[in-house]
Amino acid sequence: MNENNILLIIVCFCVAVLAYLIKGRFASAKGKVADESAAQIVDDAKRRAETLLKEAKLEAKDRLFQMKSQFDTETKETKADLKKQENRLIQKTENLDNKLDQYERKDRELSRREKKLQKKENEVSRNEQLYNEMLEEQKHQLEKISGLTSDQAKDLLIRAMENEARHEGAKLVKKIISEAEEEADKKAKKVLATAIQRYSGDFIAERTVSVVQLPDDEMKGRIIGREGRNIRALEAATGIDLIIDDTPEAVILSGFNPVRREVARLSLITLIEDGRIHPARIEDVVKKISQEVDVTIKEAGEQAAFDVGVHGINIELIKVLGRLKFRTSYAQNVLQHSVEVGFLCGIMAAELGLNSKLAKRMGLLHDIGKAIDHEVEGPHASIGSRLAKKHGETANVVQAIAAHHEDVAPESVYDLLVQAADGLSGARPGARKELLENYVKRLEDLENIANAFNGVSNSYAIQAGRELRVIVEGDTISDEASVLLSRDIVKKIEETLTFPGQIKVIVIRETRAIEYANK
Repeated sequence: MNENNILLIIVCFCVAVLAYLIKGRFASAKGKVADESAAQIVDDAKRRAETLLKEAKLEAKDRLFQMKSQFDTETKETKADLKKQENRLIQKTENLDNKLDQYERKDRELSRREKKLQKKENEVSRNEQLYNEMLEEQKHQLEKISGLTSDQAKDLLIRAMENEARHEGAKLVKKIISEAEEEADKKAKKVLATAIQRYSGDFIAERTVSVVQLPDDEMKGRIIGREGRNIRALEAATGIDLIIDDTPEAVILSGFNPVRREVARLSLITLIEDGRIHPARIEDVVKKISQEVDVTIKEAGEQAAFDVGVHGINIELIKVLGRLKFRTSYAQNVLQHSVEVGFLCGIMAAELGLNSKLAKRMGLLHDIGKAIDHEVEGPHASIGSRLAKKHGETANVVQAIAAHHEDVAPESVYDLLVQAADGLSGARPGARKELLENYVKRLEDLENIANAFNGVSNSYAIQAGRELRVIVEGDTISDEASVLLSRDIVKKIEETLTFPGQIKVIVIRETRAIEYANK
């Protein structure tokens, strides 16, 4: 029964009560008419209430029936789900029972195998104990027969095996070297000889200081100026130290930067020729000469690239390359050396069927880091590779520059070509100069290193220190041992000495073993 029906019943009841009260109060006034009206109202209210009550009962029964149907449906679905779950649980239980049976069978099998293995282990232990006892007995018997203890026998055996292994290793090294030389020596000699014969370049030696000749000694006073103002102005403008001493009719220019030194040299020559030497004039001349030197540097770089036949180099890289004109290494002009290496790389690449233009480019740019190594920290090979990469050179060119002194490992045959050409250009006769004292000291050091090895009777440094001949005692050093001796001498030279190019070490007995020390 809903709220509306209940309200209606209450309203009807109130109406009936009201009618009854009206009837009682106005009974005397209304008479029979009022009684009849009240009775009719009461009857209507009763009938209405009965109707509403019946409707409420019917509605309640209908709702109850719907709730029962819904409950039955939900109960049926729940039972079906529970049945499915029950079936799944039964299936899982059966599977678990099957797996449990399998595990029990496997466990029984493992237990059986474990017992079998334990039995075998016990048997092995007994055999091992018996073996140790027999070995110990044999050791005692051998010690008694040989008259040596086990430690002494071990030392003899180790020395014998070491000598045998060293002997076999020396024979294997000799065999490998012989086979490699048979295949590579002829071709390598042909390529190197062709490259050297086809290239002919002028050698230019530059000093690390510049000397300017004066017309007379009176010019020194004019260069110094009143209270030294002229020489101070010149040093401040160029960044170069002027050394004016007792050297007749000469002024020495000293500075770590070769380009600045050249600017100072040309500026001083211009001032001497002009005759007007004062601070303002010095600044103007130095500025003008600096511009001229910049043009000269650019032209030198362009000319070098043109001579080698390399095109497409970034203009900034060309300018840096041109600065090598004023840089020397072991008194060898670095720009001329770079051109020479470019030619040699191109020639050897052509002989080997490689890209000669690419090889020339690598050779020309290999020492470009030397142009700025006084301004940037690090080895010139690393500086040059970073500079080349910055200005758009390809990865293989950058790698060849970085690897030409093996600061990084070579990755291609081009890297090795640049190394070989660099060594040829620097080590050829007359290419580089050094002080007599340093030269003699290096030769003595080479001979002393060789003489320090056992079995060496004499050693001689020849070919301006590029070849070391070592004569060994025939009864002490065998043919195979001479190969190892040459490698040991090479290793000692590389660890001890600093030298340009390459040193060839020849050990002479009845045969000759040759190695090369590369730096």
